[in-house]
This record gives sequence, structure tokens and C-alpha cells, in this order.
Amino acid sequence: MEDEAFSNISGKAISLDCQTHSSFCREFTVSSPKMSIGKVMVYTCSVWLLAYAVFFFTENTAVLSSAILITLTGMMLHIHFVKVDHESLLVIGSLGIQVSSSYASGREVTTFIEMSRIKDIVINEAVYLNQIIYYLCVLLKEPSEPNVVSSVVPLFQSSKPRLNCLAKVYESCQEILSKCQ
Repeated sequence: MEDEAFSNISGKAISLDCQTHSSFCREFTVSSPKMSIGKVMVYTCSVWLLAYAVFFFTENTAVLSSAILITLTGMMLHIHFVKVDHESLLVIGSLGIQVSSSYASGREVTTFIEMSRIKDIVINEAVYLNQIIYYLCVLLKEPSEPNVVSSVVPLFQSSKPRLNCLAKVYESCQEILSKCQ
């Protein structure tokens, strides 16, 4: 899987890493490109130049201080809450599925879904910004009614890989799920 080139729905390159821990356990990691220092500098310079222009006419130093504070706060919030470096899906046949997201700041969010709650893993389609996209999701079943889908948990929400990448992960997940049933 590492030899094949993958991209997200925007056309940006992403990478898929698959680690086989055993015949019943595989881990998939989708990594997004790193944050561009050029874009950060352009946004920062734009805000600061605008603040300087306002300062030039108003002669109020609070404008410059506010621009610096807002820019730095915005960058920290973006790195900590928005920019995801990589997303992982760990499928353990007899136990369940663990979904993790690692942010640029080092923060990690992990969710575990027990195998008894999983009905299936499917590739679904949706309309997104005037185009049809595909996404991988876990169908959860109602414990009292096993034939009813109670909710849908989308996977790889930040990286948004295209169908060819999702198909690789889907096939491997189905292989593990079929061994457990």
C-alpha cells in the first residue's frame, strides 16, 4: 500500500500506512501533509500589514498589540483543535475498533467501539460542496435489535481520502470482520 499514491478529495497528497500485527489485527494510518510555513507567513503578514495600516491612520498602539495577540492565539487554536496530522484505525477482530486522531500540537483523541456494537463497515457516499464524495464508516447496531442500524460513525473525517484509498482499507477490514463471524 505504501507504493501507491493517494490523495484527498481536494487533490492534496496523503499517505496510507498499513501495519499487520496479526491475522486478526491491522492498523491503518492516514497522514495529511504538514502545515505550510509559507501559508502561515502570508496570513500573518497580511493581518499585521492591515493592522499597521489602521495604526498609521489612527495612531492607536492597541491595534498593533491586538493584531499580534489575535494572530498568535488563532495559530495556537488552529494547531491544537483543527490541524490533524494523522488519523488511525486499529481493527482488532475479536475486540473492536479504535479510532484515533493526532493533532499538530501533539493532542490525541481516541475512541473505542466494541465488536458487539458493530454491524458492519461500509463505504458510503455523500454530497459535499457540489460534488459526490465517498467516506468509510462504521454502522453501529442497537443491542436490543441487531438488525437495526442505530448510528453511523464516519472514519478519516479530517484527511478525507479518495475512493481508491478507502477501498484498500475497506477490503482489509472486511477480511478481518469475516474471520470473526
